[in-house]
Amino acid sequence: MTNAHTQPDPVRLSPRQIVTAMSGLIIAMLLAQLDNMIVAPALPTIVGELGGMDHLAWVTTGYVLASTVSTPIWGKLGDIFGHRGTFMVSIVVFLAGSALCGMSQDMSSLIGFRAFQGLGAGGLMVGIMSAIGLMVPPRERGKYQGIMMAVMPVAMIGGPLLGGFITDHASWRWAFYVNLPLGIISLIVVWFTLKLPQEIRNSRVRIDWWGSAVLTIWITALVLMLSWGGSQYGWNSAQIIGLGATAAVGLVVFLLIERNTAEPVIPLRLFTNANFSLANALGFVVGFAMFGGITFLPQFQQYVQGQSATNSGLLLMPMMIAAMIVSLAGGQIISRTGHYKAFPIIGTALMGAGLFLFSTMGLDTPAFQSGLYMAVLGAGMGCMMQTTNLIAQNSVHVKDIGVATGTTTFARNMGGSLGISILGSIYAGRLTDTLAAAHSPAPSNGSGQLTPATLQALPLPVQQLFKQAVTNGIQDVFFLSALVAAAGFILAWFIRQVALRGHTPAPAQAVETTAEELAI
Repeated sequence: MTNAHTQPDPVRLSPRQIVTAMSGLIIAMLLAQLDNMIVAPALPTIVGELGGMDHLAWVTTGYVLASTVSTPIWGKLGDIFGHRGTFMVSIVVFLAGSALCGMSQDMSSLIGFRAFQGLGAGGLMVGIMSAIGLMVPPRERGKYQGIMMAVMPVAMIGGPLLGGFITDHASWRWAFYVNLPLGIISLIVVWFTLKLPQEIRNSRVRIDWWGSAVLTIWITALVLMLSWGGSQYGWNSAQIIGLGATAAVGLVVFLLIERNTAEPVIPLRLFTNANFSLANALGFVVGFAMFGGITFLPQFQQYVQGQSATNSGLLLMPMMIAAMIVSLAGGQIISRTGHYKAFPIIGTALMGAGLFLFSTMGLDTPAFQSGLYMAVLGAGMGCMMQTTNLIAQNSVHVKDIGVATGTTTFARNMGGSLGISILGSIYAGRLTDTLAAAHSPAPSNGSGQLTPATLQALPLPVQQLFKQAVTNGIQDVFFLSALVAAAGFILAWFIRQVALRGHTPAPAQAVETTAEELAI
């Protein structure tokens, strides 16, 4: 019944084999997560040197957008050719993009190279989660995914510190070059340690290139519309209307292609399972809130609170430590009890509370107080980190783990892409409106650019005006993020508690599983 060219070994791996393989995945996860965290505190300096304050969000959006579009493709490639090989290719692509980013001479080239880097990043996350899904039975996945997700806050702690130190004492370019030695190490470790006994390779399955192309057009048009609307172009302008029409038509065409193609890049049949659909919706919420916070918090810390890039990284530690502790504890609890429904409910509630508290920050908010807010947000993130992937993977067969993981990662990155675009547009618009209301142009250090350091050299009234403009933008950004988290809180109550399987089904069983089993 199976077209698999390679029959996987249904025998479970020993704990020692899993731990050995996990070492390679942990290094790769560290590589993927360090990048965004290192770059975040460097963004104000990058914008100050290369220019393009209006395009600030695109340094992150370009990366996340490319990662978003590529994740389902990487997942499908892994299902066809094997996740180990495609995972290693994604590492190489990521490293090439990192080197090019470090050599950028203007904002346009940096954004383009960040997008190329994002293509590789999409494969990293899919490869890591797919590997865990193939190595570990569902009942035990919470423990291992909790460990893996704990790497994220570790990177979030070390990344901003390293990024701030590099920016203050070397050059922001090393925020990208630092990926190269770590990436080479991860390639070597993965090559020797990652063995996946449950892979089902089917070389006769084809990639849905038409669907992938239309998906790219649809998401790009949507992100551009939300990013440019109200800032660079009016909402009733021909450019925005054209992008909106392109996005709408693209979505319809994409759904038609996916419905009628034999091997869709995002199988719509998976969404007939309510838990799978809800896991993706919650992933979208987490991406929106998490990427938004990481992108815009350093702006407040450096421009308003006057923190250095290094201190800005230090001030993110409460959020990251809370996320790490809760993620580890949550993974252990889920593995021991098999119950996971409470985690997305508690997680979205805490995220919403933390984001709302951020929206109340003002010019006189002390760093200690904002640190408490970060701890609340971090605890919510820790509850959500591994839960959405776990729910999605437990809702599909082993043969669909790659594409299911890719789809869930796609949803989270989609939330990040749209979140950064929407929030970036709101932030830039509020900044402009506040300055315009005071009949003042954007302040400049004389060269046309403004870094956090040069802001301190300007007259005090100019400093105060710009700080107030940044604060107004930050308040709007986090209030909207809190509303999105509130929507996630409502959705989380509809998650059904389904027993986690105690073992991963053998490949032959997975291929011939009935429709009734698909609902598990």
